[in-house]
Amino acid sequence: MSETNSDPTKSSSRNIYAFGATSLLNDTASEMAYWVLPAFLASIGAGPAQLGLIEGIAESVASFAKLLSGYIADRIPRRKPIVVSGYVVANAVKPLLALTSSWRQVVAIRFADRFAKGIRGTARDVMVAETTGRFHMGSAYGLIQAMDSAGAIAGPLLALSLLPHYGQRGVFWAAGIPGLLCIVVAVVGIREPKTLWHQVSAPDQINRCELVSKQNDDKARHSRLPGTFYFVLAAVTLFSLGNSSDMFLVLRAQSIGIPVTRAPLLGLVFNITYTLFSWPAGHWSDRFSRGGMAAAGYIVFAAVYLVFAIAPSTRAIWLAMACYGLFYAFTNPVLKALVVETVAPEVRGRALGVYFFVTSVAMLLASVITGEVWKYHGARVPFYLSAIIAAVSALLLMASRRKHVINTN
Repeated sequence: MSETNSDPTKSSSRNIYAFGATSLLNDTASEMAYWVLPAFLASIGAGPAQLGLIEGIAESVASFAKLLSGYIADRIPRRKPIVVSGYVVANAVKPLLALTSSWRQVVAIRFADRFAKGIRGTARDVMVAETTGRFHMGSAYGLIQAMDSAGAIAGPLLALSLLPHYGQRGVFWAAGIPGLLCIVVAVVGIREPKTLWHQVSAPDQINRCELVSKQNDDKARHSRLPGTFYFVLAAVTLFSLGNSSDMFLVLRAQSIGIPVTRAPLLGLVFNITYTLFSWPAGHWSDRFSRGGMAAAGYIVFAAVYLVFAIAPSTRAIWLAMACYGLFYAFTNPVLKALVVETVAPEVRGRALGVYFFVTSVAMLLASVITGEVWKYHGARVPFYLSAIIAAVSALLLMASRRKHVINTN
């Protein structure tokens, strides 16, 4: 991306809004299917063990795909085909859930869906960085995240409204509508950023592509992820080891008196806060310290987990769950921007891929650890431990403010 493209332009705004719209539509389709899936699996004879296997495979595949996508994104001149194909595959297979009759078929569909998500995700985030430049990167990631979490609100609500009339399979078919709209927006709305890839002159298109590919291979071969990146990665990985599945929050809430029937409302409460604050948080990170903003998110996380550990009342749990959305808003979009700006442009994909992969593995371990600690020491202990880990990680992120940050413009 040329230096002049660091400022907001009509072209860059179009791309960011297109990414936001695809996130909204895709997540609406995904969440429509996701929240119906457990009950659907039970209806075809699958139980919790099969559900756990399906989701474990799905999330593992997504993590590896993000890592692979990062390496690919650094080595090819055009990333839009990767992003668009990811949306096409994911939204083509979701309606096929309506045709399944065994949990093994569901495994195949979830595999394709999550692989497509992983492949497109890292490439998309690299395109966002190229589109906006460093000084508007947080705001761009924040807007996209806000649209994504808005889809996480709209999807379950649409599913609930359709279930009484069309049943579970009808919801799967209906998920194809926002999915199709997502594909259309991706194809028509997303444009390839005008980076150095597209500024190379050559006699013809074939020679041009060969030259650019060779230059990129040389850059990638001699580029290294800097110590600043690894410092941030260490802080985030440490935090992720205490960041177990949100289902443990739901279980804890149920254990202190919040009925099972209200469990979905817990997710709705934090998603509303998440949606409202993602864009402002990203914007603030452009003006102030990204490390400080993410550290504030970790402090919010620590406070929420302390409330869940102490559990003074059900009202406190509801309030803590609303604040939990602030944690997501202050970290998810902000940390992407922080990772991107700590590395050179030619290794952004690799950095994001490593970041996504390592933190995903750490979060998987966190869920296993939390389950075991809960089993042998009760519910309070794992929440106390997570709060402590989050506080230490916040201190590390604050220290990262004093580290040198590469200017990627």
